[in-house]
Amino acid sequence: MYVRRLTGSLSAALAVAFTLAGGQAATAAGEHRAAARVLTYDASGSAELHSAVDRSAAIWNESVDHVELRPVTTGRRADVRVPADNGRPRTVTTSLGSGTVHMGRQAADQGYDTVRVSAHELGHVLGLPDRKPGPCSSLMSGSSAGTSCTNPYPDAAEKAEVEDDFAAALTGGAVPRRTVTVDRRAAREAARHPAGRPGRPPGFRPPRRRRS
Repeated sequence: MYVRRLTGSLSAALAVAFTLAGGQAATAAGEHRAAARVLTYDASGSAELHSAVDRSAAIWNESVDHVELRPVTTGRRADVRVPADNGRPRTVTTSLGSGTVHMGRQAADQGYDTVRVSAHELGHVLGLPDRKPGPCSSLMSGSSAGTSCTNPYPDAAEKAEVEDDFAAALTGGAVPRRTVTVDRRAAREAARHPAGRPGRPPGFRPPRRRRS
């Protein structure tokens, strides 16, 4: 009888302990989720590139803790707009975590991986600059890694930079003020051809006319 009572008491104590541990774990998970700044994105205008945008957002969510990208709720204004056009991929940011990613189809037409392209452009929204030329292991090396590179994941240094910036934002610390237009050449082309019509290829120079 004593053994049974002891066993029952021990089981009850263990059950309480596991319950408390579970509650603490759930609380920790809740605090972890609360520590992330949520950014919404609107990819409704990205047409056939919509799935690439969603996948790249999920990759960033897997890679960092202090910021989370979510599709915007219908009727709400998104922090990040992601339309598609026929130009080059480019991003214009208004502040850390907000701006417009133009998913230009030229990159896909040239053979670049669309998920990597989208993840790279979202990296600009998250505060990262281009790092060209660079290896395939660097997401922000962008097109300089070549069409054979399909890596859509940020490297350790890129993750750390995003984490530091958004951790500072969450705690009220100093956050870098960045207004970035990337890439600038693509933005200039888009300004010249606002409907997404392709312009002259990079480096194009009109032939000189010879005087007779």
